[in-house]
Amino acid sequence: MTRYIFITGGVVSSLGKGLASAALGALLQARGFTVRLRKLDPYLNVDPGTMSPFEHGEVFVTDDGAETDLDLGHYERFTGVAARKTDSVSSGRIYSNVLEKERRGDYLGKTIQVIPHVTNEIKDFLSIGEGEVDFMLCEIGGTVGDIEGLPFFEAIRQFGQDRPRGQCIFVHLTLLPYIAASGELKTKPTQHSVKELRSIGIAPDVLVCRSEGPIPQKEREKLALFCNVRPEAVIAAQDLKSIYDAPLAYHAEGLDQAVLDAFQISPAPRPVLTKWQDVSDRVHNTDGEVRIAIVGKYTQLEDAYKSVSEALTHGGMANRVKVRTEWLDAEIFEKDDAAARLEGFHGILVPGGFGERGTEGKIKAAEFARTKNIPYLGICLGMQMAVIEAARHLADMENAGSEEFDDEKGKKRFTPVVYHLKEWVQGNHKVERKKSDAKGGTMRLGAYTAYLAEGSRVAEVYGGTVIEERHRHRYEVDMTYRKQLEERGLIFSGVSPDGRLPEIVEVKDHPWFIGVQFHPELKSKPFAPHPLFRDFVRAAKDLSRLV
Repeated sequence: MTRYIFITGGVVSSLGKGLASAALGALLQARGFTVRLRKLDPYLNVDPGTMSPFEHGEVFVTDDGAETDLDLGHYERFTGVAARKTDSVSSGRIYSNVLEKERRGDYLGKTIQVIPHVTNEIKDFLSIGEGEVDFMLCEIGGTVGDIEGLPFFEAIRQFGQDRPRGQCIFVHLTLLPYIAASGELKTKPTQHSVKELRSIGIAPDVLVCRSEGPIPQKEREKLALFCNVRPEAVIAAQDLKSIYDAPLAYHAEGLDQAVLDAFQISPAPRPVLTKWQDVSDRVHNTDGEVRIAIVGKYTQLEDAYKSVSEALTHGGMANRVKVRTEWLDAEIFEKDDAAARLEGFHGILVPGGFGERGTEGKIKAAEFARTKNIPYLGICLGMQMAVIEAARHLADMENAGSEEFDDEKGKKRFTPVVYHLKEWVQGNHKVERKKSDAKGGTMRLGAYTAYLAEGSRVAEVYGGTVIEERHRHRYEVDMTYRKQLEERGLIFSGVSPDGRLPEIVEVKDHPWFIGVQFHPELKSKPFAPHPLFRDFVRAAKDLSRLV
């Protein structure tokens, strides 16, 4: 029997529901249970795929090609369980499904209403995969009281009533603000949040309270009394130096025990936390540091590159070094000398992105890394910029560029060494795309296999010649120029199984220069760092010891 844990939030947004859910999932795994985590988002976009990174942060892509919320990245990093399309849904997707059914006549002409039709659609989503795992953790986006979230709250209330007693519990995450002037930790916002939750028929079983410091016993008892939970189910969630301390910190506070008590699972298996103790040790006990420059377009919001940032941290953990990342706006290099900005870094990373803005700066960053023998990792657009740089400065194609930039401007200016991908093979069938297609969900998305050249650096890094990585892009490097570029030192060391699409390039006779068309950061975990990030940080570490 699958047990359901619904995680809701109150008082303010961005309290860390995703992180708390992921850490709880990891703790339940440590006790020997199987878990799956899901995210229900109240926004009306069908998915976050077309949302601005400034608005929503990064888009996390699953193996089966879903564009999802970045919280699913936390879920995967903490549990190692690969997310699926069925682990993320928005109000937009729910309403879209309901309207499609209404148009088909599935409702037999009935009046379509939020209750029961929308709430039933949400409950159907929650039921997918029931019986596959011991615990299903479902995080509800937004905060209690938001008008957008009401159908989700009503649906999980109904879901809890529909299931046998003891199969569903509710965990509520709130904020305990500290008023410095009076020296008081205030419980009233949490009381009001729980009151709001109870007014729609949901009584929390566990309270997780975010605070800057520990919660005194007096305040715990007050919260337990006024919010109608047991004192041991009031869990303090203090600010941490590293998010990877969260499983150990939550265990010390008794979160996993409180959840198991709520389900009346007794005696509960004892947790094996060796893995997380090792992770915490590697985070805090380092031997030196490396400086990595991330040259991107969305540097004002680090969440836009959340998985990249975390994957670099994992690479540092694997090498016992602290990775100090500095976010540099690529547009700066279009005005200033790139060398002056990039001098002193031990590695340069150019992440993915869309549009022409900032690309000339990224090309200059790739040129600096190539000519100065600085370790370079180019991801998606970062690989394309490295190819354009090599075409311009090694293969004498002064006008090399991307078809994406000409499409954006509406006029031809470049020799396109990067072109719009019109067809590719996915599994056993061919996918075709046109430039006029709708934007949402039409890219090359999800996991694809690539073959690596024997004796290449990437084959050495991966320890094999067949890999599977996740993609998210519309444009691809043109294989027409392969021979021309390889003669000048840019090697196409990874290709698709049919040999038509380049997946990886590397610079010959360079300490470490690799560009990849896919997104390796999406598969990196603290206890299993991605091979590319592990070796990239290793190369940066080697350089740091030389200078």
